[in-house]
Amino acid sequence: MKITLLCVGRLGSAPEASLALDWTARAAASGRAHGLAPVEVVEVEARKPGKAAEAEVLLDRLDDAWVIACDEHGQARSSREFATLLGRLRDDGVRRLTFVIGGADGLDERVLSAAKSRLAFGPQTWPHALVRCMLAEQIYRAATIMAGSPYHRD
Repeated sequence: MKITLLCVGRLGSAPEASLALDWTARAAASGRAHGLAPVEVVEVEARKPGKAAEAEVLLDRLDDAWVIACDEHGQARSSREFATLLGRLRDDGVRRLTFVIGGADGLDERVLSAAKSRLAFGPQTWPHALVRCMLAEQIYRAATIMAGSPYHRD
């Protein structure tokens, strides 16, 4: 199952960019044997500011993917629950899983409506650049949970 983190905004050489890429590389290496690879970060940028313009760019990239929107009103999951979700989607034959991370103002309703589910990282508000890192790490953690690795501790 190909996993994409579809993100609004370009981080360039920001520390969060390299951290997210490091975690996605780890996730792909660990997840390959369990059908969770490749894992990639795709950055998009709207030509105009605002959620509506961002939605146009995001919706063009969703095609036939199973979409999970990262949204503060989504469901918070434990790491084990998240790993179970990824395993279930893989086992159900999902070939492309796309997580959508909006810009500073969140996601447009059209993107939220296109998503099969929503994922929250708790009740706090997180910078979208950090959400990339946290999501990439959780995908890596899910792969290690599936592998029985000691990385995750309950």
